[in-house]
Amino acid sequence: MGEIWYAPTTNHRHILRSFSMKAKLNSPLFKPSEIVKLPEQMDHHNHGYNQVVIGLSGQTEFDIEGSGNLVCPGQGCLVTADSEHAFSGIGNNEILVLNVASDQYLASYSQDHLAQLFEHSGYFHLDRQAQNLIQALTAEMAAHPDDLLLSRACTDTLMCVLHRHFKPLKDDRQTYRLNMDVIDQYILQHLTRKISVAQLAGLVFLGESQFHFLFKEQTGVTPHQYVLKKRLELARDLIEESQLSVAQVAQTTGFASQSSFTQAFTRLYGKPPARYRRENPAG
Repeated sequence: MGEIWYAPTTNHRHILRSFSMKAKLNSPLFKPSEIVKLPEQMDHHNHGYNQVVIGLSGQTEFDIEGSGNLVCPGQGCLVTADSEHAFSGIGNNEILVLNVASDQYLASYSQDHLAQLFEHSGYFHLDRQAQNLIQALTAEMAAHPDDLLLSRACTDTLMCVLHRHFKPLKDDRQTYRLNMDVIDQYILQHLTRKISVAQLAGLVFLGESQFHFLFKEQTGVTPHQYVLKKRLELARDLIEESQLSVAQVAQTTGFASQSSFTQAFTRLYGKPPARYRRENPAG
């Protein structure tokens, strides 16, 4: 008889991918966590399991379903299962990748916790204590790259650390406080780029609506207004202390055009930047 051939339907492709993923996860070579160097050429894929990426050295660039960001040491991103994401390295870089299959291991880790953590993709920033722990764990991993038990133990430990950073809001809106030091640090590092509410929310492991509510409650302004004020404060310092032109100041502080910068600056400080410079010469 002739060979029977058929094109897989969407459902068949889903089943085949599921079998493929289970085969990979059950493989003795599958590593729950590993240290990776990304090539400079942009690549992209998706996979049927959640993933955590943490920057160890250098810089890497990620774009998760249209939300792009640089990931530096101490920063990272959550990639939910089946999310299309692109990535590349910038020069010499290393990242820690946690491959998190909810039905494969982490048996002692609450499935509810996993569902909360991977409710949506996003970017985050780790505190110094977490960064020190990651440095110690990755040093052990680098010294023993083929130890799968160590790889799994590192993933279990770091998932618990990440959940500690994730603060779901239920009845504690009145007592919850955003870590403004982390938020301010991120804003200052990225003032030349577009900064979205989703990126800021990811720093403190909150959804956009939760973050927006808490941010305005705590600061009295919206995230957009806060970032704009930070841009203008830096612009004022550059107008007073540097020899940059107004156009260069606008570009340095992340404004789309000189005219939009001039309008925003005038609204806050009561005079356009050129006049402000003439009246406030550097001492």
